[in-house]
Amino acid sequence: MHSHTRTRTVQARLSPAHRVAADLDAYLGDPMDDGAGPFSYRAIVEAEERDELPPGAVEAVRSWGFPGYLVPGHLGGRLTTLEELFLVTRAVSRRSVTVAVMYGSGLLAVNPVWLWGDPRQQKTVAEGVLRGDLACFGVSEADHGSDVMACEARAEAAGDGLVLTGVKWPVGNATRGRFVTAYARTGPRDFSLLLVDKEELDPASWSALPPVRTVGLRGHDLSGVEFTGARLPAGCVIGRPGSGLVQTLKTLQITRTAIAALSLGTMDAVLRIGMEYAGRRTLYGAEIYRIPVIRDQLLKAHLDLLVAECVALPVARALTVAPERLSLWSSIVKYFVPVQGEEVVAGIGRVLAARGYLREGVAHGAFQKLQRDHAIASVFEGTTHVNLATVAAQLPFLAEADGGGPDGDGLLADLFAWTHAPPAWRPDGRALRLTNEGRDEIGARFEETAGAVVAEAGVHAAPGVAARLAELADIAGDLRAELRRGVTATPDDISSVAALDRARRYCEMHAMASCMLTWLHNRRAFGGAFADGRWLVLCLERLVQRARPDTALSERFVPPVEEAMLRCRDARRWFSLTALADEGVRADAAAR
Repeated sequence: MHSHTRTRTVQARLSPAHRVAADLDAYLGDPMDDGAGPFSYRAIVEAEERDELPPGAVEAVRSWGFPGYLVPGHLGGRLTTLEELFLVTRAVSRRSVTVAVMYGSGLLAVNPVWLWGDPRQQKTVAEGVLRGDLACFGVSEADHGSDVMACEARAEAAGDGLVLTGVKWPVGNATRGRFVTAYARTGPRDFSLLLVDKEELDPASWSALPPVRTVGLRGHDLSGVEFTGARLPAGCVIGRPGSGLVQTLKTLQITRTAIAALSLGTMDAVLRIGMEYAGRRTLYGAEIYRIPVIRDQLLKAHLDLLVAECVALPVARALTVAPERLSLWSSIVKYFVPVQGEEVVAGIGRVLAARGYLREGVAHGAFQKLQRDHAIASVFEGTTHVNLATVAAQLPFLAEADGGGPDGDGLLADLFAWTHAPPAWRPDGRALRLTNEGRDEIGARFEETAGAVVAEAGVHAAPGVAARLAELADIAGDLRAELRRGVTATPDDISSVAALDRARRYCEMHAMASCMLTWLHNRRAFGGAFADGRWLVLCLERLVQRARPDTALSERFVPPVEEAMLRCRDARRWFSLTALADEGVRADAAAR
């Protein structure tokens, strides 16, 4: 090797967001260690028995600087890209989904201020959040759910301000939050988002509603707020009056993407608990990991997590790379990744069997808490069906998509190359769109991507990989053709059960493309078992199993993936594709 050639760790080759998350992960300690403070599973479960957050948990994440990742850099915070917030949220979520949701509720509330607020509003909220103040998004009403057009809260003109009357329930951080971004009717068919600072209100004009008792997320402030003739100052409207509905729909695109971090963190946590248990529990004279069905369940859970990484991370990067694509991609992520997470949790429950049902014992009973906490991921920011309906509504325009234009290759590299740092986020609500207008560079280029993967694998991958990838590409091509026929035969059907099934299949195709593109754009930089492509075959086989359950995993390709999984367990690092990378890859490979 030439003397000028340097090697760097995988962490050093990744974009800065990964290093930020690694720092937080180390700071919070190993949750399996009882001495890890407020983020040990022992402390988390004991606090939940009292319907509380662990003492010192919020102070710990504040001390590290987590609130700064809710505030853009130009406003004094640390948030440069959504990728950063996504990965640090994953780090928190693999310990406590409840704490992550507390800050996620705040993110939902403050984003409209960053996207459309005036300088005064932005300065006030930024300073408050950086001091530790919480915020909440007051949209939901008890009788209307997701029917925001039925909103009953009203804000009527009074002098040079507004008077707000109405009840918002249930709302995360409604009691503890200082700021309320309130969705209210400001005309017969006009709705606006209003910035409400409780510290500036007459105390007699508002009240917090009692906390809501929930199955999971115990200790989270889920309650409500009632306004009774609350006088708001001039300039309380965020952005243009009457644009609240559009603003809400656009804001959800960001938080829908971020929610996938909750699922990735949960998948990591339950897989770790399952792996630790399977390696320690003995039956019939050997550790239960040796029982084929147990090993199979854990391997599939690991593969599902790797697929979820491939799907979610590029969409998190899209906020600053291609924000105009988030209307579709965020809905795909919000449907696919939480569902994947639910399946992983259920699978690990089968590994733990009776022990998973106990509120003590294995990991101090953390599994049952993670199971209950994660159940909310498919519900808020649009249920599974709402997000599938959003995808279904765009399918007629996507069926004949052309790949999105000549700049598609550069866009895909910016989305999928984990060594590239995305551009910094300068929030602008105008960059977000309510529809992709028929453009989806990830999905429309499926055949082209599959062809490139097979060709590259034929030269660079492990023996047998290219041939199996070609077979899987043929299967995927048949599934895509079937999907296209269904869409073109009934283009006006966007709401039936069949339409949602087609949307589900489109999401699965998106996941396949995301796995292939992740391999293509990181193969050279990562090297090692990542580059040899065996993990890619297994991940695609897992996705094909959704349509063809009798598809078997290729056992001959399992060893490097299994070895990486075991290394992550033993080293107490989070499960990730990066564990398959070659630690000795040349540093200059990332620049190719």
